[in-house]
Amino acid sequence: MSQIEIRLPKMGESVTEATITNWLKNVGDNVEMDEPLVEVATDKVDNELPSEAEGVLVKTFFEENDVAQVGDVIAIISTDGSAPAETETLKEESPVKVIEEQVSAAVESTSNKAPLENSPSGKFFSPLVKSIAEKEGIKINELESISGSGQSGRVTKKDILAYIADGRVNNIASAPKTDVTSASVTSDKPTTSTTTSPANNAGGFLANIKEPVVVAGPDDEIIEMDRMRKMIADHMVMSTHVSPHVTSYVEADVTNLVNWRNKVKKDFAAREGENITFTPIIMEAIVKAIKDFPMVNVSISGNQIIKRNNINIGMATALPSGNLIVPVIKNADRLNLTGLTKSVNQMANNARNNQLKPEDIQGGTYTVTNVGTFGNVMGTPIINQPQVAILALGAIRKVPSVIETPDGDFIGIRQKMFLSHSYDHRVVDGALGGRFVKRVAEYLEAFDTNREF
Repeated sequence: MSQIEIRLPKMGESVTEATITNWLKNVGDNVEMDEPLVEVATDKVDNELPSEAEGVLVKTFFEENDVAQVGDVIAIISTDGSAPAETETLKEESPVKVIEEQVSAAVESTSNKAPLENSPSGKFFSPLVKSIAEKEGIKINELESISGSGQSGRVTKKDILAYIADGRVNNIASAPKTDVTSASVTSDKPTTSTTTSPANNAGGFLANIKEPVVVAGPDDEIIEMDRMRKMIADHMVMSTHVSPHVTSYVEADVTNLVNWRNKVKKDFAAREGENITFTPIIMEAIVKAIKDFPMVNVSISGNQIIKRNNINIGMATALPSGNLIVPVIKNADRLNLTGLTKSVNQMANNARNNQLKPEDIQGGTYTVTNVGTFGNVMGTPIINQPQVAILALGAIRKVPSVIETPDGDFIGIRQKMFLSHSYDHRVVDGALGGRFVKRVAEYLEAFDTNREF
């Protein structure tokens, strides 16, 4: 009997695991080559995985909502066209489950330590994490304060080891005295507030920050966050903890740009089969400004600054569900305005139709978000980590404005918009952040109304 192991493929440079969300085939079903076999979800995007073989699905190793690592065997397909009787090979449990059972047995056999008490909040801790906590003398209340990076905030082995390596800074006895601004101690449960730099808080003091417990009233409706909303929430909270945000604002006169687009949009659509919006035009100006100020196109790794050679512009896109996703225009500096327009339209359409690939939302070096779409004149956007800056585009409005001429000043109607530039103050100072957004405005204001497309 010939059997093919179906493994979870690599789905991007930073994707190491995926959640099995839906098996599209049941055990015993016939499967065609390249036929969708299973739906998976990563922290980047949802995907259907095609079958790598033709035959009968005889075994699945993960249930729905289980998390599999890249390279794990998730299923077996028999290629002889029939479902065989279950063999010893097929009875093998997933490697993750086997390891968990071995660890659990080892913990139960340890008689010189009292077992770690149950979590009062009902939070799940794996046997391995509990074992490490017991060996290090970490009580359940302290364990609950550790921020988890696993599925649904679960504390992983990496999280608890990083917490221990950081000196268990949640424990007031071992916390650096200079970072504590106030502390009150009752019994053995210290309470602290800190002014520690966000960049140095991984597994540290910020783990002490707990969300308030909110009790729903009798007339309130409880709505469970979907998976994407949970990921967005975690990403936004992480970003504000990691980066000290500063926002600079500039008002740009975009009358020339608006007049040019109004003049060419019909001919552009007829020739290119695409509608030209303001987004690619403004994106072109952003790319030019990044070339002038390349230090906004960087990332931070520890104490190192990584200067990006490619200019990959992320464009925040609202989905029909109300969630947000950020597809990326790769090498935007190599595209002309027509190319940018087609790329922007394609990415936006793919996002709204749930057709983005994992690589479509990876590798961004700078992000643009259009708050003007919702009628907002400005915003204070949160940086899309690991980038260091993001630009919000406000609504374009007709406003009265002072117009200077050689013959004197007068009041006229102009098309204006606000640009809101948020940046990471660890590496982007006010001078750089402010000059960058001012340069974007200058490029927009100098737009050539006689430009050919």
